[in-house]
Amino acid sequence: MIKEIDALLKVWALELHSDFSAGGLAGGNMVAMMMESNGQLIRGRRASRVPLESSMDIELIVTKHLDEQLATVVREHYCCHDFNMRLRYAHCGCGRDTYYQRLHDAHLFIEGMLIGRAA
Repeated sequence: MIKEIDALLKVWALELHSDFSAGGLAGGNMVAMMMESNGQLIRGRRASRVPLESSMDIELIVTKHLDEQLATVVREHYCCHDFNMRLRYAHCGCGRDTYYQRLHDAHLFIEGMLIGRAA
């Protein structure tokens, strides 16, 4: 895993996909928030819980650009803390080694996309 990407994904999951991001704001889902506000993302609605720009970038990358197998592993790893690891592997349809290889591949892809956006 890439430590910097791991940290960004933890923040992404906390801000947009956790119980803390709920509260009448479409559960923190960027697309749902935009639907609620007629296509506009109004960041000020969340007061002090405004998502970081990097979280919004990662949401876009995971939902639109990441391969479905890799996106599934990312969501399982960062958003589903209630399940044991064997259940996560089963939900992803792979074993332990493949799970972590996909997670690493996802980190590489996300890093590449973020670097591409910064340039």
